[in-house]
Amino acid sequence: MRKKRTHKGSYYVLLLSSAVLLVIAALIISNSIKSKDSLSKSQDVPYGTPEYVFELPPGYEDLAVIPPEERKGTTSVSKRTASDWDIQAEAQEEIEKVESEEHEPYGSGGPLSVLPGSTTQPTLIIVIDDVGYNNGELDAFLHLPFPINLAVLPQLTHSKDSVIAIHEAGKELILHQPMEALGGNDPGPHAVYCSMDEAIIEKTIAENIDSFPYPPAGMNNHMGSAVTRDSNCMIPILKLAKERGIYYLNSLTAPGTVCAELSRKIGTQYMERDVFLDNNGDRESILAAIEEGKQIARQKGAAVMIGHVWSSKLASTLMEIYPELVEQGYSLSTISQYMKMQAKENSDNAYSGD
Repeated sequence: MRKKRTHKGSYYVLLLSSAVLLVIAALIISNSIKSKDSLSKSQDVPYGTPEYVFELPPGYEDLAVIPPEERKGTTSVSKRTASDWDIQAEAQEEIEKVESEEHEPYGSGGPLSVLPGSTTQPTLIIVIDDVGYNNGELDAFLHLPFPINLAVLPQLTHSKDSVIAIHEAGKELILHQPMEALGGNDPGPHAVYCSMDEAIIEKTIAENIDSFPYPPAGMNNHMGSAVTRDSNCMIPILKLAKERGIYYLNSLTAPGTVCAELSRKIGTQYMERDVFLDNNGDRESILAAIEEGKQIARQKGAAVMIGHVWSSKLASTLMEIYPELVEQGYSLSTISQYMKMQAKENSDNAYSGD
């Protein structure tokens, strides 16, 4: 009897051990799959997490309003020294030079605003960033049955393929120019940094524009919370945009940018982002962001809404609600189309004496 009990006990121990090993193996496999999925998802987002909102690292929140004389001891936020970074004092000479020159006020599009007496529909302008990293995600946006802007990162593996596809689909192309961020995130290759001089900045932007098989209608910043606050950087960028006949769209990844003021003085066609569509990528959050854009469009005449090509729910959500937007009286447009419409209304109002 004892031998039978011992044999039976050994059997249960072996069975229990096997079960424990199976559970451990299952956990290891599950964690491995999750890790691979996480890696795969992270690789879909080029160069780390984009700056969706006003994203300033601790200690930088009040940088835009700190007087120059009080910034001497601040920590450097770029490759410049603290004194080099001074947005106002260091760039004052350049700004005065720009002010002394004769320029047209903004380009034909002008700043984003409501035209007095405008009878046009409230307009929604959708911009899709980060195209060019891969081309698998682009197709759904190319098949949307309304005008959109697609912003392509320069000189990546699929940049040229994407530009050609955008051109063939009749969508509007924008250069998605990588620019230095305050937080130190890598903006990617062929970026503009605050340590660059004017000649290098111009050369970088020009090479990126010329790398496209078709010319872009405009450009906007990828990251860029450091560069868009620095007049020394933005003056050559905006001057080049004017020379090339393209607009500049400020993605507004940080407060205190100098882009609007300098665009007005230089005469560069200019617009700003109003809403980010996919701060959270779920359908409900996207719909909430679109509602915010609709409200802005009703108030201002138009709203610029930026999303990202890797946002898995964005294209399907836009396709789903498009008929509803049309039924509600909204017009969907590209930036250049809206600028032309504004210019025509300005001309008509001037001719009629309004």
